[in-house]
Amino acid sequence: MPLLPDIATRRIESELMDAPSLAREPHRKALRGLARINAVSRSAVSIWSVLHGRLGRRRGETFRVLDIACGGGDVAVALQRLARRAGVPLQVDGCDVSATAVSLATRYAERRSLEMTFFELDAIAGALPDGYDAMISNLFLHHLSRDDAVLLLKKMSEAAPTVVVNDLARGPFGYAAALVGTRLLSRSPIVHTDGPRSVRAAFTLEEARWLVARAGLDGARIEAVFPYRWRMDWGRS
Repeated sequence: MPLLPDIATRRIESELMDAPSLAREPHRKALRGLARINAVSRSAVSIWSVLHGRLGRRRGETFRVLDIACGGGDVAVALQRLARRAGVPLQVDGCDVSATAVSLATRYAERRSLEMTFFELDAIAGALPDGYDAMISNLFLHHLSRDDAVLLLKKMSEAAPTVVVNDLARGPFGYAAALVGTRLLSRSPIVHTDGPRSVRAAFTLEEARWLVARAGLDGARIEAVFPYRWRMDWGRS
């Protein structure tokens, strides 16, 4: 019997944290576990390195960024802090389909004395708001079907002149890292289950390139980043 499942083909399974019936406390613990994983994997730093390069050239303005499917708000908060340290005027908002996630994200920011706005939004079924300089997405695309992933990328590019996506890359080493890392960084059984499932549902780098091309994001840059992830950044010309 193989130690690892065959992950050559993408496989989407329902994730426990996506269940509408999930109670608030286990949801909170799972989001905190995910926040630790995001911190160790430097998700916010990866996104910020792109945003700073694109937005930091324009001085004297406050830049508005929307984090799509923000979860517990940890990446949005980290971006706000990174911008503050760099002296870049940035306002990061977040949206999520889950009312529980929005509530927890709001409290997470408040505890850190940050004035940030989080609101409910189904990014697939609903319209994305206007007025943002950048749309970002961290660890969300792998939850979506191929068609919905293309749709989201297209909607993000139509709503804002800059788009940055950071997501898992499917592969055996990433799967093994998820098995081990989720147990080292979280005691949540939801995280232990959902982590490996997320890798099996993730797009490979080549599949990500196909999605971006299909969405019409001409000139987008896609690259492998630590740890076992891919990052896409696009700017409207």
